[in-house]
Amino acid sequence: MDKNLDLEKLAVAPEELSSDLEGGRPLLVFDLRLKENFARGHVKGSVHAVCDSRAKETIMPKIPRGVRIVLIDEDGSVSSQTAGMMASYGLDAHFLRGGIKSWAGDLVSRDVHMTITPEELWRRMENNEDLVLVDVRQPEEFSDFAIPGSINIPLGDLFNNESLDKIPRGRQVVTVCPHGNRSMVAAFALARNGTEALSLSGGLAGWGQVLSPKTLARDGATVLQVEKVGKGCLSYVIGSGGEALVVDPVYPAEKYIEIARGKGLEITKVIDTHQHADHVSAARDLAGLAGAALYMSRYEQYDFESSRIGDGDVIPVGESSVRAVHTPGHTPGSLSLLLDEKYLFTGDVLFVDGIGRPDLRDRAREFAASLYDTLHGKLLVLPGDTRILPAHRGEQVPRGRGPYHSTIRAAREMEIFRLPRDAFVEKVAGMALPRPMNYEKIIGINRSRARVPVPEVADLEIGPNRCAIATA
Repeated sequence: MDKNLDLEKLAVAPEELSSDLEGGRPLLVFDLRLKENFARGHVKGSVHAVCDSRAKETIMPKIPRGVRIVLIDEDGSVSSQTAGMMASYGLDAHFLRGGIKSWAGDLVSRDVHMTITPEELWRRMENNEDLVLVDVRQPEEFSDFAIPGSINIPLGDLFNNESLDKIPRGRQVVTVCPHGNRSMVAAFALARNGTEALSLSGGLAGWGQVLSPKTLARDGATVLQVEKVGKGCLSYVIGSGGEALVVDPVYPAEKYIEIARGKGLEITKVIDTHQHADHVSAARDLAGLAGAALYMSRYEQYDFESSRIGDGDVIPVGESSVRAVHTPGHTPGSLSLLLDEKYLFTGDVLFVDGIGRPDLRDRAREFAASLYDTLHGKLLVLPGDTRILPAHRGEQVPRGRGPYHSTIRAAREMEIFRLPRDAFVEKVAGMALPRPMNYEKIIGINRSRARVPVPEVADLEIGPNRCAIATA
């Protein structure tokens, strides 16, 4: 009896809820009924919600304290119990007395879809659709990295009108956070104020796993550049005579098999140009999935089986050939790969707009000297029309429709290459640059025999790549 009395204190009469909705009070109204019942008719400003163990672990902790919550079900029997549970967690939770059956006001009907997949978001961005990306993280999180073009409104601020005025009207809104939990609450908050928003499912972690292939060349060999759009990682599928070599693959590994098959290719060989620090290599998993040979640099330590190649070694790919060039500087064992003496896959040594950083192994001055010798002695001496295909799109390169590439001739014009060796080493080794997130752990994973569970890859990789030094 006492429990029922306590729950009765959480009850909200239909007239009170109607007044709160019309008065613009900061409020979240969650409809707990079946989705099809919600779609047929619900209180304007309410959103469909499922209260299960996942919601209790991921959504509830993200609801700002002090925001009033009203739950609706068919008759109040389930919503009252759920409100009591939420109140016990410190939330200002209530329920509509008598449920939807007690509501005498108008009901509205609409689709209950409130999420968008990272792949669909990328497709719509590529099509230049008029989207508004609202990143609901805290400013310090947002300043570190964000999807280009996003505006930052922290979740708690979405409950005041001043912040809502920052969101352009008449455009599709997509809310963004690290894993999709805060962004779902944000979509709820915006729906309450008449703005229909889609929450990015999987958040920035999921966004970081989207792969986008672009055809770069078809003369002789086929070259496909595959961008990991949330990270700027660039990998490649080189095809000739029906077979393919994949360079620097990232997760999800199975995507490369799909990409290759779409071009009539079978993956027979996989290689990493170097031991990556900003993303987990998918080379081993891809080789296993495709039944392909795995190649790694003979100049770096790996604790797993692979064919080891070094300077001058040639890997045949159908009717084409790929020659390895030892290009230390970013790492001591970095390789660049020269396809048919025309396409140069430079890993993280040389980018479209910069050079590789030498400091991620804590021997910056030594590596900077090696980098100078590599660039001037091995790469910049190649024919000017040799195409440069790096392993990353630098943060300074404007996002376009791709592919991202340059030439040796264009690279020679970079200002940093005018410096003499000592000045180059001094400048490059002395740069204080933020390091990739989790880079030491990622290096260990990429070296080790142990495998990281695939679901953990997205969280490890979240954030920008930070492998390049801009040369301007």
